[in-house]
Amino acid sequence: MIDLCKHRFPKEQWLLADMRTLNLQEQFHVVMAWHSFFHLPHEDQRLTLKILANRVKPKGLLVFTSGPEYDEVWGDNGGQELYHASLSAEEYKQILADNHFKILTHKIRDPNCGEATVWVAQKNSL
Repeated sequence: MIDLCKHRFPKEQWLLADMRTLNLQEQFHVVMAWHSFFHLPHEDQRLTLKILANRVKPKGLLVFTSGPEYDEVWGDNGGQELYHASLSAEEYKQILADNHFKILTHKIRDPNCGEATVWVAQKNSL
């Protein structure tokens, strides 16, 4: 998937890394965890969301998908079990607020996104 992104958008920087241990000094205009973040357990999500938030420049965007509510489920993906977890909307909102973000979009069960819940948050100018 990263190769496809690099091919389509060659001027952009694309990283493939474990988001739970991301250790970058650089900040970005957009940090995206699309259909990936909700495969982390609850506690990892709490910690990782803060890590990702710290990598966003002021006025930059944090974009991620989650489930619609606090839950932990196993789904089927092409015959293989796949773990999903989500925090509550209230907890995501609180973590974002604590990290100086305002929510621009919170679309629950977006039909254009495989029924995932879409979040777009903008970091405040500090």
